[in-house]
Amino acid sequence: MPTAQRPRPSPSRATPAAVTPMAFARAIAAAYRQRALDPAPALRLAQITPAQLQRAEARMTARQMEQLSAHAMQELDDEGLGAFRRRLPWGSYGMLARASLTAPTLGVALKRWCRHHGLLTDDIALGVDVRDGQAVVSHVERAPLPAELRELSLAFVLRNIHGLACWYVDSRIPLLGTDFPFAAPPHADAYAHMFPGPITFGAPRGEVRFDAGYLALPLRRDERALAQMLQRALSITVLPYRRDRLLVPQVRQALAAHPAQAHSAEGLGALLNVSPRTLHRQLKEEGASLQQLKDEVRLERARDMLLRTTRPLKQVAAAVGFRNEKSFGRAFKAWTGLSPLAFRDGG
Repeated sequence: MPTAQRPRPSPSRATPAAVTPMAFARAIAAAYRQRALDPAPALRLAQITPAQLQRAEARMTARQMEQLSAHAMQELDDEGLGAFRRRLPWGSYGMLARASLTAPTLGVALKRWCRHHGLLTDDIALGVDVRDGQAVVSHVERAPLPAELRELSLAFVLRNIHGLACWYVDSRIPLLGTDFPFAAPPHADAYAHMFPGPITFGAPRGEVRFDAGYLALPLRRDERALAQMLQRALSITVLPYRRDRLLVPQVRQALAAHPAQAHSAEGLGALLNVSPRTLHRQLKEEGASLQQLKDEVRLERARDMLLRTTRPLKQVAAAVGFRNEKSFGRAFKAWTGLSPLAFRDGG
C-alpha cells in the first residue's frame, strides 16, 4: 500500500466542528476545584490542553464535551456538576428517564420528569405548560447557582430535557425559541448550534419552546432502548434526528399548498410519502383527523378571502372546495357561528 502521500479525509469523515464553548470546560474544572480535586486528568482524557482551557475564544467538539462531562460526573459522583447544593449521584438522570418511560404521551413524560427532578434538588423548579399553541419547558432558579457554574448548568438542563424529548418520540423537535436569564456571553454565537432557533438572552427565566402538538405523541422507546441510550446518555443532547415525526403541520402545509392533489388520503399520502393507513393512524395518535385538518385549512382560506377580497360568495365557495354557495354557508356558520356575509360585514 503506498505511503508516500496521506489521503485526504472524505467529507463524511471530516473532523467534527469545534463549536462548544471552552467556557463549559472551565466550568467543569471549577466543579473539580470546588471539591478540592485536580481536573487535569479529566481534561487530558478529553484532549484539552491547559493553554486551550485558558483561551477565552477557544472551542471544543461535542465529543470532547461529552467525554469531559461524563468523566467528571462519574468522578465527582455528581450529574449536577457542583451547581446544586445537593449532589445528583451518578445515574440520577438515567433514573429520571426510566421513571418517565411508561408515560402514555410525551407531555406526561416531560411533566413527570420535571416533577421527579424536583425530588432530587429544589434549587431549580422545572415545569411544562402550553402557551399560545407552544409547549413551554421552564427553568426557574429557587436558590442562587454558583456564578462559575450557572451558565453551564442552565444550558445543560435545558439541552438535556430537549434532547430527551427528541429521543422519547424518536423525532427532531424544532425549537421555536429558547430564553436564558443571563446576558449574552462572549461565545453567544455557539448557542445557535446547541439550541437551533430564536434565542433570547437576559430573559426573566430559562425556557425552551416548541409546537405543543408534540406533547400528544406516544413514546417510541422501551427498556431495551433506554439501556442502550444510557451507555452514552449525554449523546442525546447532540443526536441529530433526520426527520420530524409530527405529521399535523405537514398535512396542514400540504393541504394549503396543494389543494387539488391533497383532496384525498391517497393523494395526500403520496405527497407526504406515507400510506393512507399510516396517515390516518398517525394523525389519530396526534389527536387530529384528516377531515378536521381539511376543515381548518378551508376555514382559514375562506376567512382570508372574505376579508381581503370582494369576490362573490359563489366564487369563494368554489375556491375553498364547496360545490355550491349554500353548502359553503352551512359549513361556515357551523365553524364560526356566523354566515359568510355576516363575517365579511363584521370583519
